[in-house]
Amino acid sequence: MSQPISAYATEKRFRPKRAPERASYDKALVHAILDEALMAHVAYTDEAGCPHVLPMYFVRDGESLLLHGSAKMGQAKAARRGAAFCVNVTLLDGLVLARSGFHHSVNYRSVTVHGVPEILEGAEKTRALDLTVERLAKGRAAEVRAANAKEFKATLVLRLKLEQVAAKTRTGGVNDEPEDMELPVWAGVIPLHLAVGAPIADEQCAPGAAAPSLALTGPQSER
Repeated sequence: MSQPISAYATEKRFRPKRAPERASYDKALVHAILDEALMAHVAYTDEAGCPHVLPMYFVRDGESLLLHGSAKMGQAKAARRGAAFCVNVTLLDGLVLARSGFHHSVNYRSVTVHGVPEILEGAEKTRALDLTVERLAKGRAAEVRAANAKEFKATLVLRLKLEQVAAKTRTGGVNDEPEDMELPVWAGVIPLHLAVGAPIADEQCAPGAAAPSLALTGPQSER
């Protein structure tokens, strides 16, 4: 019985060129980063060759990313003509303050995905829309009103397969020059993470309605 493939066979042209030692194609790492992140930057070019980048909420569904937005947006037109997309997700983990300006940096975990997305319709689209809700709060899709016919038609859902994928990370402390080590300057790492605050109910929220339990992973789930 064959073992599941644990790494992406990313083509050379989609592999990081700068600091390639920080790159990884491990599926477990890629999935962990994507599952912790909530926003992605989605890039594409329009028919005139003009580049666009949009921040978008997304969901990982197995070996695919699900993106949704307005059916009238530029991304919809690009997807319909089979344009290539590039999606990047980055988690900022810390500020790295060195003894020299040159060696200041940040600790991060990122994933970049290249590919041509497909437009979902019918039952697949309905399932994808439910997943976008469930990603934030488990059981939420069954509680809220589903999209009506007008909303369903106005919403675009794209599926981008995780095939040309690369993770890239930076961890650890400062990388100062030996001759700078005695400088009287503070050096080190300032950790960062996204924190979840206390829920703020809508003013017209139904009496007795309980706040949902968030379905988040990673440091941002800590209060």
